Amino acid sequence: MVGPSATAVPSTATAEVPAIKSRTAAILRSTSGNFLEQFDFFLFGFYATSISKAFFPTGNEVTELLLTFTTFWLGALMRPVGAIVLGAYLDHIGRRKGLIVTLGIMAAGTVLIAVCPTYAQIGIAAPLIVLFGRLLQGFSAGVELGGVSIYLFEIATPGNKGFYTSFQSASQQVAIFFAAIIGFSLSQLMPSETISAWGWRIPFFIGCAIIPFIFFIRRTLEETPEFLKQKKHPTQREVFAAMLANWRIVLLGMMLTAMTTVTFYFITVYTPTFGKNVLKLSITDSLLVTLLVATTNFIWLPIGGAISDRVGRRPVLLTIAILALATAYPALAWLVVEPTFNKMLMVELWFSLCFGVYNGAMVAALSEEVPAHVRTTCFSLAFALAVALFGTFTPLVSTWLIDMTGNRAAPGFWLMAAAASGLIATILIYRGRGAAPARS
Repeated sequence: MVGPSATAVPSTATAEVPAIKSRTAAILRSTSGNFLEQFDFFLFGFYATSISKAFFPTGNEVTELLLTFTTFWLGALMRPVGAIVLGAYLDHIGRRKGLIVTLGIMAAGTVLIAVCPTYAQIGIAAPLIVLFGRLLQGFSAGVELGGVSIYLFEIATPGNKGFYTSFQSASQQVAIFFAAIIGFSLSQLMPSETISAWGWRIPFFIGCAIIPFIFFIRRTLEETPEFLKQKKHPTQREVFAAMLANWRIVLLGMMLTAMTTVTFYFITVYTPTFGKNVLKLSITDSLLVTLLVATTNFIWLPIGGAISDRVGRRPVLLTIAILALATAYPALAWLVVEPTFNKMLMVELWFSLCFGVYNGAMVAALSEEVPAHVRTTCFSLAFALAVALFGTFTPLVSTWLIDMTGNRAAPGFWLMAAAASGLIATILIYRGRGAAPARS
C-alpha cells in the first residue's frame, strides 16, 4: 500500500481561515495559466511542419520534423526540474503566489518563440532561441499543471475531488479548441504557402496578446484554506527530503500518468501532423478532427472525475487502461488501411473517451496519494516525469517508429506501452485495498 510518508509535517491549526468566496471563480482563475500553456504547446505541434522549415531547414522533411519534435521534447525535459524547484516554492510560500510566478515564466517563453527570426535571417541562433523558449516553457509547465491540480483538489467540496480536479485538464481542451479555430480560420483566409512562410506566427502573437488578461485574472486568485491551515510550511530543504522519502509514490505516479499524457499528446499535438503527413488527409480535415476531439475531451473529463467520486478511482483506472491496451494498435491498424476523415474521427474519438475518463479519475487519485505537506512537489514531479519521458516524446517517437518500420499504425505500440504502464501502476498503488469509493 502506498500512502503519505510517516515524516509528514503536521498540517492543521485551530485558527479560523477564510473560505473560498466563489469556487467557480477560483476554477477559472487558477486554470487560466493552463490555457496559455496548452494553447502554445498545441500550436507548436500543429505548425510543426512550418516551424521545421523556418528554424531547422535541412532539405529533408522527416529530418526537419524530427529536429522540431526533438526541440519540443527537450523543452519537456525541463519539467522535472521545474517541478522540483518551483514545486518546493509553492509548497513553501503558497499556491497563489507560486502560480503567478509560473505564469510569468511561461509567458516569457511564448513571446520568445513568437518573435524569433528564422534560420535564414540569423542562422544557428534561431533554433537556439526557440530551444531556450521551449526550456522556459517546460520549466514553468513542470509545476503549472501540478500546482493547478492541487489547488483544485484543495478547494473541492467533500466527495467531489475527482470532478473538481478534472477542470485542470478541461481548461487545456478549451485552449486546443480555441487554437484549432484560429488555425482553421487562417487556412480558409490564407494560401498554404503564406501560412508556411509567416502566417503560422499569427496564432502565437494572439497568445502573446492574451497574456496580460491572464495575469489580470490570476492576480486575484485566493489562497486555498487547506494551505492556510498548515501550522508550518516546509522549507525547500524539508520539501526535497520528503520528496526523496516518497520516491515510490512519485515513480508510481509517473507510471500512472504515462497512460493519460501519451494519449493526450497523440490526439492533440500529434494529430494534425499525423493526419496531414502520414494519412495524407487535408489540413482542414485534421483541424476539424482536433476541434471535435477537444470538445469530447472537455465532456469526458468531468464525467470520468464524477464517476470516480462515486465508484472509486481504482475501477475506473483499471477499466480504461485495459480497454486502451486492447484497442490502441487495432484501431490505428484499421485506420491506416484506407484512411478517411470519418475513420480518423472515429478512432480519435475513441482515444478521446479513454483519455478523458481515465484522466478525470487519475488526477484526483494521484492527489490523494502524495503527502499533504509536499503535495505540489510530489504531484508535479510525478506528472512532469511522465510528460517529459512519455507524453511530449509521443510526436517524436511516433514519427521515428513510422519511418523505421514503414508501418503507419506503429504509434499504436507506443500507446499500448503507456496503457500497460497505467495498468501496472494502478494495480501496485491499490494493492490490498478494496474498491470502496474514493476518499474525500
